Amino acid sequence: MDSYTSSQFVSQEGFKLFHSIDRDLYTILAIHLCRDPLESMQVMALWLWLEKVGFKNAVKKILSLPFILINELADEAVTCLNIINGTHFSLPFEANDIPLLQSFMEKEVSLQFFHENQQAAAQGVTKAANIVCLPAFDDIMKQAIEINFSQNSADHSQRTMFVTFSKGYPVHEHEVKQFFTAAFGDCVESLQMQEVQPFEQSLFARVVFHSASTIEAILSGVSKAKFTINGKHVWVRRFVPKRARSLLPQMPWQPISPFGP
Repeated sequence: MDSYTSSQFVSQEGFKLFHSIDRDLYTILAIHLCRDPLESMQVMALWLWLEKVGFKNAVKKILSLPFILINELADEAVTCLNIINGTHFSLPFEANDIPLLQSFMEKEVSLQFFHENQQAAAQGVTKAANIVCLPAFDDIMKQAIEINFSQNSADHSQRTMFVTFSKGYPVHEHEVKQFFTAAFGDCVESLQMQEVQPFEQSLFARVVFHSASTIEAILSGVSKAKFTINGKHVWVRRFVPKRARSLLPQMPWQPISPFGP
């Protein structure tokens, strides 16, 4: 098997230009299809290894396909990686376990092939990932991770509510969760009370719901609402992350205090 060209022998810009087709396909996987960036790198390493062992122009051929087929081929590649990594134990293998890859390659390929060549494949995929994928895709991977983080953070914030309690009237975590569950069903994904010293009272909490629509139902069109939990008053409003809060215009009214009314 021919050795991969290392980035240490050419400039970083030249190396990425040489692997422009590979970068285009990785961009589709990690950014356009929103697949896991690290897993996508392993998928690319597998396809590059297949090229090295005789499956000619695999990447170029895959790149020419519609996104939906690229996504399905990537799913099949993950199955192959599980065989290579020893995490797939469904023996014997079915003849059509990877039908798209089988129909797409000029040479015969199957899960049995990856099982029989497990050690060579593991070494080849690792080599392709380290020598080609990491230096060629590092900027794209960083971009994909930032996009995923931004999207997840935005979604998380939209599903988060800030709850405040009156000083001197302690409310416990189980009371808050039970209150929302009784009113809206199994709606709470997580609940984080203010961290305090033993015997001190938490004055606020953040509640993450499974759906942002639960917050809509709780607030019913107002910016903040007041409820009573076991005879103790609590106030609820949308959670605004610090970064987003700094971008909001200054308002004439004061925000609700975590120390109650």
